[in-house]
Amino acid sequence: MYSFTKEERLCNKRLIYELFHNGSSFLCYPFKVSWMAVSQPQDFPAQVLFSVPKKRFKSAVDRNLLKRRMREAYRLNKQQYLYSALKPLDKRIIFSVGYIGKEINDSDLIHKKMLKLLTGLAELSAK
Repeated sequence: MYSFTKEERLCNKRLIYELFHNGSSFLCYPFKVSWMAVSQPQDFPAQVLFSVPKKRFKSAVDRNLLKRRMREAYRLNKQQYLYSALKPLDKRIIFSVGYIGKEINDSDLIHKKMLKLLTGLAELSAK
């Protein structure tokens, strides 16, 4: 239930290219979300990509810390907020979550913003 498997990660270069060139995006500070509905059958309702810019966070330790916190917040809340909205509609989406904040935020703030992000994404994909 709280797992985050390889099949849930967005790794396909063609899909990533399509996502950034044809997808929609919205801001939920400190995150920028690019998303797109896909028609290909997948094992999971959503595939996700997390990124933190090297331009703002020079240290790999800081980038990895933020990505780890983002993955944890997603892993703990995806079932309740995102998958529960997508499964009845039989929709599949791919999305990327980019960190655009200037400072390293604590886990509590990242969890709150991830909840807001997931509910907003569920509403947008239901349209």
